Amino acid sequence: MRIAIVGGGILGTAHADEAIRRGHDVVQLEREPEARGATVRNFGLVWVSGRAEHELEAALRSRELWADLAARVPGVGFRAAGSMTLLRTPEEVAVAEQAAARPDAQARGFAMLDPDQVLAVNPALRGKFLAGLHCTRDGAVESRVALPAIRRHLEASGRYTFHSSTEAREVRSDEHGVHIRDDHGRTFDADLAIVCPGATLGGLARDLAGELPLRRVRLQMMQTAPLGEALTTAIADGDSLRYYPGFAGTALDALRTAQPQAPTAETHRMQLLCVQRLHGGLTIGDTHEYDEPFDFDVDEEPYRHLTGVTEELLGRRLPPIVKRWAGVYSQCRDTGELVHRGRPADNVWVVAGPGGRGMTLGPALAEQTADQLGL
Repeated sequence: MRIAIVGGGILGTAHADEAIRRGHDVVQLEREPEARGATVRNFGLVWVSGRAEHELEAALRSRELWADLAARVPGVGFRAAGSMTLLRTPEEVAVAEQAAARPDAQARGFAMLDPDQVLAVNPALRGKFLAGLHCTRDGAVESRVALPAIRRHLEASGRYTFHSSTEAREVRSDEHGVHIRDDHGRTFDADLAIVCPGATLGGLARDLAGELPLRRVRLQMMQTAPLGEALTTAIADGDSLRYYPGFAGTALDALRTAQPQAPTAETHRMQLLCVQRLHGGLTIGDTHEYDEPFDFDVDEEPYRHLTGVTEELLGRRLPPIVKRWAGVYSQCRDTGELVHRGRPADNVWVVAGPGGRGMTLGPALAEQTADQLGL
């Protein structure tokens, strides 16, 4: 088949890779010179540990697919490094212990470690904490370089073409197939179109599908200069337990009652996630903002909070902060859905709204779409 994919982010690119692997021809359109949305404004984490029960199978499958992709495309920078959630209070320890005692704990690679055991796994963690929840199933990719690397691999197939700085203005379907008109006056003909609009829910996405059942979420993050030592796992703080549905339970209910978040963390709906990039710097975040219109500037107070928490867990000063940014992603309003898939016209699909799980679930979501469409 001739498949046209609109959107150059992780979801669109994962669908392109899946289609090429199944023997189809793909043309992919991206309105920017390079994807600039949530795909590159993230941690690059493949985050299995906190996924809800209904997400776990897809997250584990996606991790397998990332490992397979890395074997084909080493440039994606996939590392099966795992994560360490560092627990600073007895209430946080109780939440982690409850999660580590569940039947799916082995599938998630959970193990409770004391501080000495944490240090043995990740010698950079020399700070203050009572215990660590180790998850061996988590991983990371290099989000800013993965997509160009995947595209170069796809181009070598001879069945893939990428058009940057190309905005799809119209998608129509008739008995001859699907026809996409771009902002340069060109028309691309295909048998099937998959539109992956990311967080851009107006314009073409609204013209095709109306108001999508999605909401947008804004976050703030930052990047340090090289740490000067290896951070052998990603790290998270106890506040992350509040934001991942895999930790829901009586212990989390007790935590929420007994241990309010710090005022800044509560105001900005914060957790600490931190991962080391291949160049040695740390990507650190994040915040959650749900009420639009979003601010166009970034707030400094969350960065001070994140710096303080990270330094407490590392037991050392952070290197200088060299970059700060905000990003926006789209999320299904129905928390039971992994992603929204709609068919607004014959042979035209809109796939959007994986939430903050795009890098984690992208390859598995593309595989699911291909299976659903019989590709």
